[in-house]
Amino acid sequence: MYRTHTCGELRMTDVDKTVKLSGWVQTTRDFGAMTFLDLRDRYGITQLVFSMEENAELCEQARKLGREYVIEIEGKVRERSNKNLNRDTGEIEIVAQSMKVLNASKVPPFTIEDETDGGDDLRMKYRYLDLRRSPVQNNLIFRSKLALEVRKFLSNQNFIEVETPFLIKSTPEGARDFVVPSRMNPGQFYALPQSPQTFKQILMVAGFDRYFQIVKCFRDEDLRADRQPEFTQIDCEMAFVTREDILNTFEALTRHLFLHTLGLELGDFPRMSYDDALRLYGSDKPDLRFGMPFADLTDLTKGRGFVVFDSAETVIGINAKGQADYTRKQVDELTEWVKRPQIGAKGLIYVRYNADGTLKSSVDKFFTEDQLRDWAQHLEAEPGDLMLIMAGEEEKTRKQLGELRLEMGRRLGLMKPGDFKPLWVLDFPLLEWDEDTERFYAMHHPFTSPKPDDVVKMASDDRNVLKGLRADAYDLVLNGVEIGGGSIRIYDRDLQMKNFSLLGFSTEEAEAQFGFLLGAFEFGAPPHGGIAFGFDRLCSVMNGQNSIRDFIAFPKNNQGRDMMIDAPSGIADVQLKELSLATTVKVTKGTEEI
Repeated sequence: MYRTHTCGELRMTDVDKTVKLSGWVQTTRDFGAMTFLDLRDRYGITQLVFSMEENAELCEQARKLGREYVIEIEGKVRERSNKNLNRDTGEIEIVAQSMKVLNASKVPPFTIEDETDGGDDLRMKYRYLDLRRSPVQNNLIFRSKLALEVRKFLSNQNFIEVETPFLIKSTPEGARDFVVPSRMNPGQFYALPQSPQTFKQILMVAGFDRYFQIVKCFRDEDLRADRQPEFTQIDCEMAFVTREDILNTFEALTRHLFLHTLGLELGDFPRMSYDDALRLYGSDKPDLRFGMPFADLTDLTKGRGFVVFDSAETVIGINAKGQADYTRKQVDELTEWVKRPQIGAKGLIYVRYNADGTLKSSVDKFFTEDQLRDWAQHLEAEPGDLMLIMAGEEEKTRKQLGELRLEMGRRLGLMKPGDFKPLWVLDFPLLEWDEDTERFYAMHHPFTSPKPDDVVKMASDDRNVLKGLRADAYDLVLNGVEIGGGSIRIYDRDLQMKNFSLLGFSTEEAEAQFGFLLGAFEFGAPPHGGIAFGFDRLCSVMNGQNSIRDFIAFPKNNQGRDMMIDAPSGIADVQLKELSLATTVKVTKGTEEI
């Protein structure tokens, strides 16, 4: 055998045992008469000792080993004289008696340490080396444990895991599809699923009243730290349920996952309407680890001769508790921060509520201290607080102030590691109007049910009435990140056709795209609803990280490229021909054909 123990297993109770270990050389330290070597596998690190006095030849061999050599070592466990209590195996070491080099290694392009000197692109190109680092391994081990706990909980709740197809039909709604040409059907294409949405609804019609799947999904969209062209969902659907049933079930799942992977008991799961989330925090996924809600000052600020406020659609502010001692330089830094193109604000107004009860603002010329005191009352400010105010178009200003609120939370250290604040956001708009295309799009997806009271309003021709339609939809937000979202679904053919009509589908287009689902609704479809969690995102949020890449074994970069295997790449002409795809395109320029 190559090993009797792993490199993270041996303890003081193993002293005097003869053992065999195999792994990678982490570091070597040559002290003349003695050479020390750290041997690593995914379970930990064990120190090896080579002595010139006991075995000079073996010690010389050890000195020649490079980093990341794969070796097999046999020796005796002894107690260390200088213990390393930061390491699980730090009380013992192995006195080497024999060694075999299983494979040599080139010098790695970056250090295989917890803190590495490799940049993102370099580590992604040599991902197999990056995966040897403990932080990345621990992330993937956590991901594996989380998946097991998901399956354990849902199975105990009578959910059935069902695999749905990866080669499906392209649909026009949502993000761009990745398409796959069909060799056997020339000129026709499959699409990779953006989600298993229609299939899980079909499963409800088929009588599988509780379905789940940990499933790959694909979206051809621009990428960010929390986006990848392929990602994983915990996809779930339930029949004969109300919204309350779904919220309670998946609140329980979330509690189970935190308890059995992090050992944490989550607190309350408050609920907030979409409208209130935007009104109070300027976001449909507010971070509730700290307060600082918005207060509307529009009525208190108009008509005072300050053109910025007088011309604004809305004037709103936040109260930074205890920050009245912010210097002018710090306020100016905040002003420049909100003016950046990423935020796009034109400026920032401040009011200091000094400890002596006086108020000082950047608009003292236009407003009396009594008027500023009215602002303070609306913002629930007290002596020692700093009020920050923005003005402009309603939607844009609320979004900008929301970004400022988050930045203040970061600067003031209000987003504490290990603090988790979940929130259900409810009652999203059913539709959103796009000015460029002059049509409605589904806020979630076309199969989301309207609130029962709003069904009758779907017959209206008034755009404002249609904008006011509410969906029976819900998002689960954790620390300002949407980790899951779902809805009660439409299960009536006529209502589904009405929703398609509002989204601009003709009867023929709806049949061509979704005829199979509409047909299924005619054979006794039950009431149903569901939710999908972003599995990669859930992993990162639970570990207090911003990027999902380190929780994916082989991620893509911001251009959607796999740096390790150099994909996407071209394919041979013969393959293109088999797929009935053109290898050349003729273009006429004047009288010349190119």
